[in-house]
Amino acid sequence: MTRSNKIYFVGVDVGTGSARAVVVDERGSILGLSEKPISREELKENYITQSSTEIWDAICYTVKTAVSESHVDPGLVLGIGFDATCSLVAIRESDDAPIGVGPDFSNDSANIMLWMDHRAVQEVEDINKSGDVSLRYVGGGFSIEMELVKMVWLKRHMPRDGSGRSAFGQCKFYDLADFLTHRATGKETRSFCSVVCKQGMVPEGISADRNGWSEAFLTKVGVPELAEDNFRRLGGLPGVTGRYTTTGETVGPLTDEAARQLGLTTRCYVGSGVIDAYAGWIGTVAATTESPIPGLQEQDACKTGIAKASGRLAAIAGTSTCHICLDEKAIFVPGVWGPYRDVIGTKLCAEGGQSCTGALLAHVLSSHPAYAELGTAADASNVSKFDLLNTRLESLRKSSGERSVVALAKNMFFYGDFHGNRSPIADPNMRAAIIGQSMDVSLDSLAVEYLAACEFIGQQTRQIVERMQESGYTIQAIFMSGGQCRNGLLMRLLADCTGLPIVIPRYIDASVVFGAAMLGAVAAEDALSHEGVPEPTSVAARRALEADDAALPPSPYTAPSATASSTSISALNAGAKAYPFPEMTALHDKKKQKDEDADGALSFTAKSSSASSNSTSHASPASPASPASPNESTSDKLWRVMRQMSGAGKVIFLRARTTLTASC
Repeated sequence: MTRSNKIYFVGVDVGTGSARAVVVDERGSILGLSEKPISREELKENYITQSSTEIWDAICYTVKTAVSESHVDPGLVLGIGFDATCSLVAIRESDDAPIGVGPDFSNDSANIMLWMDHRAVQEVEDINKSGDVSLRYVGGGFSIEMELVKMVWLKRHMPRDGSGRSAFGQCKFYDLADFLTHRATGKETRSFCSVVCKQGMVPEGISADRNGWSEAFLTKVGVPELAEDNFRRLGGLPGVTGRYTTTGETVGPLTDEAARQLGLTTRCYVGSGVIDAYAGWIGTVAATTESPIPGLQEQDACKTGIAKASGRLAAIAGTSTCHICLDEKAIFVPGVWGPYRDVIGTKLCAEGGQSCTGALLAHVLSSHPAYAELGTAADASNVSKFDLLNTRLESLRKSSGERSVVALAKNMFFYGDFHGNRSPIADPNMRAAIIGQSMDVSLDSLAVEYLAACEFIGQQTRQIVERMQESGYTIQAIFMSGGQCRNGLLMRLLADCTGLPIVIPRYIDASVVFGAAMLGAVAAEDALSHEGVPEPTSVAARRALEADDAALPPSPYTAPSATASSTSISALNAGAKAYPFPEMTALHDKKKQKDEDADGALSFTAKSSSASSNSTSHASPASPASPASPNESTSDKLWRVMRQMSGAGKVIFLRARTTLTASC
């Protein structure tokens, strides 16, 4: 289909503490971005809830704001994609209203059990004693963070009304991303990303013992209600009473109500929702790199479509970190979730993770007696707390005569599983241990403890990577996303601990929501097919389309300072000294980075002060859209869009490079 006018896509990301929306064009340039905080409530320890109503309202606000900021005609936005945390949403079947999940069951607005809600301790133990075949596909046992575990807890604890009816019996359940596509389209479509990864479905054809949902398994773990009417409350029986989509498929157009609330039109199509980590995978792993990575180039030459993604481990780092890797064969990794099929086409993927990484560093800093002094010093130097600590460590190395920065923590043992271990030990009861602390409460002691925490993150990442490699995955590079990419010390440690190149993405601060926009771009192809080429809905929009791009004001998001940090990436690769952590110079010239996000937790995010700071782009020039082949699969279509929009990233190589080869 030929057309002369431009079309645009929206991505929506719901994280633990905020909702974000972006408007993206066909070249992958972010034209508008908006963010709004969302609250969470913890009335009892490990009982952490949110409100689906508040989240939807925040999404509507951010989408409208991002579209307004982008100056894009809403009639030309043809696709929208949603990602969200893997949290459980409870909805009353009779009227689609929220229903409370406790501990205050009278508060129906608190109808989401957040992913980090760890109340279901007994339930996860009971499920993991069941011996069910589904355990094999979640690393040997369900995680306390998964949604089936939370449903079993609700069955056991939700109250009954005066007539003896359980509130549980009135519920239907969604993964948060699936709830958002339901709210947008009115459809009961579920994604394989949610039901396979977090709810215990084993897709048809994987195991002789399972064909999708299992009534016997649900009955055994105490929730037979979920099997009623062909699993109605979970979305239905695949291909019979329910529709399930893989990543890159389309759910349908926006309803009239959703279009009005979002400020878009019913010509806008909605892509299959994904868990936020998978949006991070989408937004990062198709990037080209400014420096060639041995192994990946050979692989790109001998594989086609989404098979090129094999060997690219995505590390989506925020409050926690998820590690996702794709392969064409089923690989079972003890303590790592998967292999999951149908989540990204018919390929198989594994998902490891660390329960707290960003949250760990935030805790280490905020709980130390020198935290206030750190804030004052960072303010005075106009840098982030992390850049100041990295500078302090380099100064300590020089004054102490140590051979390297890491030697500063040689007398401290730091084990950081404050919130349990997700992978590869898979034990929610694991706890942290710090050995070697003194009564020193200075800023220097905080810097060393922070260094030890960064080392823990790097070494635990190595442990996960090694477990995956030992089991059969070939991992040739780690594609990072999230604000932690700005921390030069942490990136250096990840490269040296794992022995792998670390790729820093085009959009550090927006790679996950950027991935969601790619889902919208894929859905837009269906919109064009079904709805035809749109026309601008206003005279001003028509004039804007006729204007030369050079006459339009530059977008502050097109090539953000995302891959530049006050810790120079190029200096990190220089390798001049033993463990060459670079000296931090000209700190006064750097824009101070924001250290506190809206909910009070520490953030690594930095905002660009002006478009001029984005003048140096490492994104590859926009390539013309590749035509779809007649026999293109859903997953290859997704990869084509990812490749067209991703741009290029910076690479931090391990200090002693190792030649890697790809197997075709």
